Amino acid sequence: MPIPTRSEIVIVGGGIVGVSLAYHLAKLGKREVTVLEQGQITCGTTWHAAGLVGQMRPNRSMTRMSRYGIELYRGLEAETGQATGWKTCGSLNVARTPERWTIYQRQAAMARSFGVEVEMLTPEEAGRLYPILRTDDLQGALWFPEDGKANPVDLTQALARGARQQGVKIVEGIRVEGFRLGRGAVVGVETDQGYLECAQLACCAGQWTRALAAKAGVNVPLFSAEHFYWVTEPIEGVHPMLPVMRDPDGFLYFKEEVGGLLVGGFEPVAKPWGKHGIPEKFEFQLLPEDWDQVEVLVQNALHRVPVLEQTGVKRQINGPESFTPDGNFILGEAPEVRNFFVAAGFNSAGIANAGGAGRLLAEWMVWGESPGDLFEVDIRRFGPYAANLNWLEGRTVETLGLHYAMRWPRHELESGRPQRRSPLYGQLESRGACFGSKMGWERANWFAPNGQKPEMAYTLGRPNWLEAVIAEQNAVRQAVGLFDQSSFGKLLVVGRDALGVLQRLCANEMDVPVGQIVYTPMLNARGGYESDVTVHRLGREEFFVVTGTAQPTRDLAWIRRHTGENEHLYALEVTNAWSVLSLFGPRAEALLRRLTAVDLSLEAFPPNSFLELHLGFANVRAARVSYVGGPGWELYVPVEMAAGLYQTLWEVGADLGLRDCGYYALDALRIEAGRRAFPSELSPDFNPFEAGLGFAVRLDKPTGFVGQGALRAASRTQLTRRLLTFTFPQTELFAWGGEPILRDGKPVGELSSVGYSATQGCMVGLGYVYSSAPETAKEVLVSSFALEVSGRVVPAKAGTQAVWKP
Repeated sequence: MPIPTRSEIVIVGGGIVGVSLAYHLAKLGKREVTVLEQGQITCGTTWHAAGLVGQMRPNRSMTRMSRYGIELYRGLEAETGQATGWKTCGSLNVARTPERWTIYQRQAAMARSFGVEVEMLTPEEAGRLYPILRTDDLQGALWFPEDGKANPVDLTQALARGARQQGVKIVEGIRVEGFRLGRGAVVGVETDQGYLECAQLACCAGQWTRALAAKAGVNVPLFSAEHFYWVTEPIEGVHPMLPVMRDPDGFLYFKEEVGGLLVGGFEPVAKPWGKHGIPEKFEFQLLPEDWDQVEVLVQNALHRVPVLEQTGVKRQINGPESFTPDGNFILGEAPEVRNFFVAAGFNSAGIANAGGAGRLLAEWMVWGESPGDLFEVDIRRFGPYAANLNWLEGRTVETLGLHYAMRWPRHELESGRPQRRSPLYGQLESRGACFGSKMGWERANWFAPNGQKPEMAYTLGRPNWLEAVIAEQNAVRQAVGLFDQSSFGKLLVVGRDALGVLQRLCANEMDVPVGQIVYTPMLNARGGYESDVTVHRLGREEFFVVTGTAQPTRDLAWIRRHTGENEHLYALEVTNAWSVLSLFGPRAEALLRRLTAVDLSLEAFPPNSFLELHLGFANVRAARVSYVGGPGWELYVPVEMAAGLYQTLWEVGADLGLRDCGYYALDALRIEAGRRAFPSELSPDFNPFEAGLGFAVRLDKPTGFVGQGALRAASRTQLTRRLLTFTFPQTELFAWGGEPILRDGKPVGELSSVGYSATQGCMVGLGYVYSSAPETAKEVLVSSFALEVSGRVVPAKAGTQAVWKP
């Protein structure tokens, strides 16, 4: 088929993700869509996929996506007339260890809260569902009866037929050689068969995506690894409706295949591939067999399904696939180039996720913004640091190996560290800091007291760091705590139209005097959160935007996307230029008074304002704000002065009870003070009224702002969702987040954040409660609340106010 000279939307890649996107764009009324495939449909990684399709994901929005995919696959054959191989055979996940069984109890509770049908089975019940399963060493199993499997090639062809039936053009045997850009946006595609103009483009090219996107200046952090499964000869009793079975303690999955078993898994130490490029003509090809690499999988498979010892093997499949640094796929509009979208890096779960991901990206492209809370998969969750190939290679070895491993609460990845370091890294390390990593930054999570190693001992129960974190919390509430928050995202927005653009993007009033700080949401058209930021007004045309560690790429792209061609504004990230030392607690002011003669009284230096101070030899912008509640300052200092300032603060503050504090204490303190966090409590799915932050919105702002109309409509009705605070007793198995909230015994939401509060002597949490009909807060709070913590129902006290107040 010859290519057209113009297509409104071009999709690069004809695997299941690309054709799913095309299918869903057509469903949304887009008929001028062209799919470009360098070989043939499914020739990349789709054709050798295993075809397992499950529903359960770590959060509500991703589970909703997966459930939609199953509904789509069930009805696709009837709609298109093309067989898909879909079978609702269910899936059985077995647990060998007590810890895994506890995790399964947590997953089952979350599944019920999300509306997913699930059963917890005894080993004997699991054996009846899967007769060739060894069960004598199992703790139990989870049974998801609505899960299923499909034939990846047939399923993709069905989506392709459905797309063609609605006018989509699919061109095979065409190679994309580059892209044309204009005014920061993609405007066309260069191919070996000519130039194709477009208004939007989606790169869905699987493991070729990283190299292709780089030709447009877009960073897509993917890395390929070899992935193995083998297919056995027929086995008596194995039939097409035999459930999919997963044994994560053995790193394994099993699926019926032509009367035998398809046995695959994720070996603990993966084998990366294609560092310096994926061959263009790697179509319908495999890599050589490597039984040594999968020896651990073979031995575990023989243990879990003993009949395999007497069963022949037809062949081993070694089909490379692309993986991401955090194990979640990549979706959305690239922050570097407008109208350039990406869907790739599906971490060996492309068949399961393609249906829902295709729909979400289609809605994003048509509606102009993310259709919901997609932070876990949003391409903007990464920054330039993730483009480093050496880092990507090591991280891929680890993340693939963790696919089925026990993912303990607050688990930290270890590869590629340290990468981004604060100027204080060495000083904090010498003081016993135990570091975690976020957005590539090394951040002190907690500080080990003398005699304790700063090492995590992963557990589901009382953590080894809790006593240290309690001491840090007490220092903040009773004396003064010192936090290194240099990883804060920082953006400089300057120019003639800087105020006008920020007024349009921010729901609060931004035209404030120089020296004032504004806390404000940035919203989408639906009134949901795209970010929450604090903005320092440095001058008439100069603003300093402070955002969360994980948000600067996202926020910078949001500002640039909403700046008109005729508006004069320059926005850039300056995170690496500034360190932030935060002093929180009742003695923080006394400490600063020892270093400056400037009047620090509330009258001269009110909350939400900043002053330029000389503290020791450091030039500091001191902002009177506190994320943990109570008195406090954030001290913004040039990176070259940070180490000196840190030393100065300790020289004058030790006798005031000054203590180094980490992010675990910060999180618990902000929860008890009712401070929300993005994306935990603040996401595109929730508006400021639901989050209890209506005070940060100026509904009558005459300049208007994005989301104003939606919020005005929302303000006239009672809520069906609202964020509540919870206190509940500490149990032997800790609450870690995601625990279902029970209202009068029925699940109505999940905890979005949780921690141990030293001041309250109990667990504290935040979580949204869903109602079937609009209700007042009073009507909600007359109910009885509880939380399901690892299979145990724990009474909880709910409220709308912070549990700690200064």
